[in-house]
Amino acid sequence: MTGILIIVAVSAALGCLLTGSVDIPASGVWDSLTGNEVAKESWRVIVTETRVPMVVTSAVAGAALAVAGLLLQTCFNNPLAGPSILGISTGASLGVAVMILALGGIMAEEWGQYLNILAGALAGACAVMVVLLVMSRMVRSATMLLIVGILVGYFASSAIALLNYYSSQEGVYSYAIWGLGSFAGGSLARSGIFAAVTLPIIVLSMLLIKPLNAMLLGERYAESMGVAIQRTRLWLLLSSGTLTAFVTAFCGPIGFLGLIVPHIARIMMRTSHHAVLLPATALAGAATALLCAFIAVAFGEGGSIPINAITPIIGVPIVLYVILNRKKLMYFD
Repeated sequence: MTGILIIVAVSAALGCLLTGSVDIPASGVWDSLTGNEVAKESWRVIVTETRVPMVVTSAVAGAALAVAGLLLQTCFNNPLAGPSILGISTGASLGVAVMILALGGIMAEEWGQYLNILAGALAGACAVMVVLLVMSRMVRSATMLLIVGILVGYFASSAIALLNYYSSQEGVYSYAIWGLGSFAGGSLARSGIFAAVTLPIIVLSMLLIKPLNAMLLGERYAESMGVAIQRTRLWLLLSSGTLTAFVTAFCGPIGFLGLIVPHIARIMMRTSHHAVLLPATALAGAATALLCAFIAVAFGEGGSIPINAITPIIGVPIVLYVILNRKKLMYFD
């Protein structure tokens, strides 16, 4: 099954490199990647500064959201938990809304605009994480903490709606475009920074494999095995929240990937053991995101379809399948 995921990821990545609004032959793409002489210098710029960054961003963002979703589903013992459920994505969106709608950050020069959006998203996500971390020390029930995250998300959504109501037409349009989500539009330097800050967190999440496996059997059993539930929940929230914050900051609020990919990995690997499941989930997330990116470019008719217009098409059938077959799948037993 791992081989299938690798084949899908590589095929989708090649599709992203070979497909776009400008028709570039495979030889031109290869020469651009290897540094050989290219028939048109514009081809090299398009491949190295547009298509390669999109492939890197898609793979890293998909892996990050998938791992965040798996951590949250195990933490809350709920197959329908995901990064957006706790309000972290909405908090990041609120931070960006403040920068774009209230402070006009979108009007700055290119790098200033990019840094303003990044700072706003991280600030909003961190604010939600602080609330959740404080509440995690006050509330022992994972279900109640999940409800708190949902309420925080509703509060942030209300604030965003008010900002949209009182903002200018240009600001509302700019924020709406950002909110559609995209893996494109970044440079090679930006995608490199994104990978450099995100991949180490994914690797460090592997240290949580043992407590995650213990939590599959319930909190009481995990405590009897010496797992500090409060501390583990704290690290799970920090890891998943930070991953979600960075992805939202760089790509916009990407829906469904964090919810559906862990289920794809479980179904394919036929196990809930995190030593196998966590790496498989990261690989499945990268493959799924690359597939979505390829579909967005291949059917964009001169542009790129918003990612959030594609992920529900893949995600909704999987969620319905999980709901209808939850007892048969027995994820958390």
